[in-house]
Amino acid sequence: MEIHSGEIYGKQTGNKFVMYNVLKVGKNSITLQNIDNPLSLFDTTLTKLQSSGYIRISQTPYINTNSTGKKRKSIRNPTRCPYTLDFLEERADSERPAPIMPDLFT
Repeated sequence: MEIHSGEIYGKQTGNKFVMYNVLKVGKNSITLQNIDNPLSLFDTTLTKLQSSGYIRISQTPYINTNSTGKKRKSIRNPTRCPYTLDFLEERADSERPAPIMPDLFT
């Protein structure tokens, strides 16, 4: 399994589905950022990511276009326009991906 920066992975935790953006992929580590809390970063490995139940939600990056009121420059510059529509994933980069929930009751 290959992981690339910009992909989005998710994990079911209790009754909540949390999504993470892949910021950086190194030789031995992967840096993930919580989409809902951009200050929440952590490093993991490919084997830990797979064994912990993370699934790939989207290969298209999520770019939050809502203003936060802060006048700092963005840490990451997008490589494409946030309003680019990806017809394969049926959403623009600025639209949050829909979580893929497993059907537990069928």
